[in-house]
Amino acid sequence: MKVVVGLGNPGREYTGTRHNVGFEVVAEFARRHAQGRPQAKFQAEIVDCSLAGEKVLIATPLTFMNLSGRSVRPLLDFYKLSPESLLVICDDLSLPNGQIRTKGKGSSGGQKGLQSIIQMLGTPDFPRLRIGIDPTPPQWETADYVLGKFNTEQRSQMDSSVYQAANAVEIWVKEGLTACMNQFNIREDKKNSDKKQKKEKPVDQAPEIGGDDSTSG
Repeated sequence: MKVVVGLGNPGREYTGTRHNVGFEVVAEFARRHAQGRPQAKFQAEIVDCSLAGEKVLIATPLTFMNLSGRSVRPLLDFYKLSPESLLVICDDLSLPNGQIRTKGKGSSGGQKGLQSIIQMLGTPDFPRLRIGIDPTPPQWETADYVLGKFNTEQRSQMDSSVYQAANAVEIWVKEGLTACMNQFNIREDKKNSDKKQKKEKPVDQAPEIGGDDSTSG
């Protein structure tokens, strides 16, 4: 059995905000693989899923973001699962909007939901999938920014990334973390490299008109 937890804040007022992209990814995964209706357990909304013969529990904590660990720890304890069976999906301010990055362990990087889970589990050694939402702009307070909604361009990028992140979850379930990292981290690195090269490509200089004054009249 595996557990996939999407982080966010409960309540309609937070739907579609930057801090709730984790909710969006698990909702897309559940749309594809859910078996039965959601149930309220472990201070979370739980959906039973099945993929490639593997049972997968999808969880969206009903605590607020900074208390996510209060939901995750009891869930793992009840099913006697190790942290390696857990995949946490969350937003990340350090990554460009829509960029996907998977890791097997690490610090919270300031993400309050991850920090809560690390504290409650007593270890940072669990897989996580982070989705970039761009750094906080200079004129914004971080709390206001993460609780704000995407502009039109960002939303379009994020919709595509949510779909790809759900694909990444499928690979993690079926083939494991290394396969997921190899497919999606490398893909994102190549995408960003191509974007950088395209941006840095010099613009062809227009030919000068009337620049040759050597002809005599």
